[in-house]
Amino acid sequence: MREPGAKTDSPDRRTGPELFPQDDRDKLTLRLQQALHTFVDSPRQAVEEADTAFDEVATQFTNSLTERRRVLRAGWQNTNAQTEELRLALRQYREITERLLHMSAPASQ
Repeated sequence: MREPGAKTDSPDRRTGPELFPQDDRDKLTLRLQQALHTFVDSPRQAVEEADTAFDEVATQFTNSLTERRRVLRAGWQNTNAQTEELRLALRQYREITERLLHMSAPASQ
């Protein structure tokens, strides 16, 4: 728990490694936009393309989180981990968890 009046870190701070590489984000964003633009002429094909893009995003995101968790655990599960290493691991867990929680909030927030 944070103390009242304590400075809070924004979940959008973008400290830690990217969960999804910018190049991949750009490519999948373009594919989704193309699907949206083709809806009038080919509604089913547009939805199928959007579904494929969503599936790729979900898969890559899951893989990225799994790898991030593996790296985090490797850094602290060593029985010789020092207090500073544990502090850094805790900070990284907090940052990634806050980012995920922020992302799961309704879009209007």
